[in-house]
Amino acid sequence: MITIGVSACLLGSHVRYDGAYKYDRIVANVIGLSAQFVPICPEVGCGLTVPRAPMELVGEPESPRLVICGGGEDLTERLLAYCRQAVNELAAERISGFIFKERSPSCALTAAVLVTAAQVPSFTAGLFAREVVRRFPTLPVVEAEQLQDDRLREEFMERVKCHTLT
Repeated sequence: MITIGVSACLLGSHVRYDGAYKYDRIVANVIGLSAQFVPICPEVGCGLTVPRAPMELVGEPESPRLVICGGGEDLTERLLAYCRQAVNELAAERISGFIFKERSPSCALTAAVLVTAAQVPSFTAGLFAREVVRRFPTLPVVEAEQLQDDRLREEFMERVKCHTLT
């Protein structure tokens, strides 16, 4: 069976900062029929609680910092230490793809809000997604939101199956 890493919140784990339920039925009930999942929440994995204060990415797109909203504690090094450990564990699991939660400061592939020094919001990858892509540059990756589209879902699964064969 294919093994796919997934943001744990998408499988219904109550790990989000606000404790909200973010179960994604397409991920769990459609892709889950043909894949086994390795769920990861980098924020809980690095020891943060649920609920917790919301966080944001600040600084430059090449090296964003993860801080508690409003200029609070910098959690970047804590999260990055966990990310390095988690990608090593993913390598051992021999995953064939990863499904990320969009707009997350840790898991978004492209659309995590980044607050720059000029206080102008732009977008970047979340810290964990960035580390996964850096470590596994050929791994098929997608944000859960994209899987709502039948064609994109089929394309992702085909890429995952091809990656499994390599």
